[in-house]
Amino acid sequence: MIIIIIIIEIMKFVDREEELSAIRSRLDSNDFEMIVVYGRRRIGKTRLILEALAERPHIYYLAVEGDNIRHFIRAASRSVPKIAHVREDWESIFSFLIDEIVVIDEFPNLIKEDSRILSLLQRIVDTQLQKSKTKLILLGSSISMMKNKVLSYRSPLYGRRTSTLKLGPLKFIKLKEFFPLVSWKELVEIYGFAGGIPYYLEKLGTPFWSWLERELRTSDTFLKEEVDFLLKYEFTDLVTYKRILEAIAHGKNTSKEIRDYTGMTHSDITPYLRNLMEVELVKREVPVTESWNSKRGRYYLAENFLNFWFRFIQPNLSLIEEGIFNVEEIRREYPQYLGSIFEDIARQFIMELIRERKLNITPSRVGRWWRRDEEVDLVVIDDRSRRALLIEVKWSDLSERDVLRVIGRLQGKGDLLLNGYEKSYGIVARSAKKVNGLLVWDLRDFDQIEH
Repeated sequence: MIIIIIIIEIMKFVDREEELSAIRSRLDSNDFEMIVVYGRRRIGKTRLILEALAERPHIYYLAVEGDNIRHFIRAASRSVPKIAHVREDWESIFSFLIDEIVVIDEFPNLIKEDSRILSLLQRIVDTQLQKSKTKLILLGSSISMMKNKVLSYRSPLYGRRTSTLKLGPLKFIKLKEFFPLVSWKELVEIYGFAGGIPYYLEKLGTPFWSWLERELRTSDTFLKEEVDFLLKYEFTDLVTYKRILEAIAHGKNTSKEIRDYTGMTHSDITPYLRNLMEVELVKREVPVTESWNSKRGRYYLAENFLNFWFRFIQPNLSLIEEGIFNVEEIRREYPQYLGSIFEDIARQFIMELIRERKLNITPSRVGRWWRRDEEVDLVVIDDRSRRALLIEVKWSDLSERDVLRVIGRLQGKGDLLLNGYEKSYGIVARSAKKVNGLLVWDLRDFDQIEH
């Protein structure tokens, strides 16, 4: 049996058991399978597929910007020498590779070279592969192209795929698998830099600050060009997109604030924001009690690495280029920066407690809430039982007095939302004095979660 796969990238393999099991079950089937795997660069797509293909005969090909048929035949001939004599067209190639395992990495490059590949693959699937045991897996790093050209109902391939897998970042709790001896506090600092992107986690060394200092003094550090590397895969107008991302990283979260920062008009900025959301570099949030079209929507960067880069790397590129930047400049501002990062971590923590049934609430809605100058970091709403959990998140050390004060203020905010709901209140902090009868968690409680 031979399997055909179209792919894009290599990373460290951690916490992908569910995805790995799903792919292997497709590879083991006796039917034709078309599996689409996509996600941003550096996320670990290729490593996942190669892990699934371990000890299975397969053909691997990394698509390039041109002349792909010739390059493909050359790559395939290493595993199937006779293919070197096949005519150079895709129908002949796939006809020869019926029931084979084939891996084509960076499938969007085939589309860029010739968009007719989509219709051609449709015909190949319908006339040659549909009744075979071939496994055709398409991977892509360009989220916009995979969504619009491969997954869209307008795509010639629509209805041919049998499985779609979107690979996302690792959860914070899984950083323990990369750094089992590192404290939760340092893992929060690492997460503020790398988020859950395997490529960055794999590059990291510990202690984090010592590694970062060495990295910033390295002449060929990947940090200087990484954002351009990510953006140019999706966009051509890098200057404008970087300016918008910079604005959001510096706390300009509303459309008006971003426009004022960039000098763009409303009509100009709207398509840029829409494109950034489509490729999942930016996310839009509304108060948890309001509908998606609320005018109170705010924009945030969807990735910690982008946040870190625009906050700390971009403003200091000249000093970093000269090799004289002092990492203490970042370290001084880092506790404040980690405030919003820890809110995301706290949300993941609370959701894990709920998933493991250590908190008795069934979420209908989860998110932040704000109105004028009032804000609640995390609200979990159970509409069925008409209950709500309001959480304040603090990247700081809280005494018993601090805990009581925070809970008191939180109760005051609770009076402003969700009338008719039974409300409970809690705190997630870096460290906090536990008070009987109150829901108080800190980093020590992260050991409760199944890693």
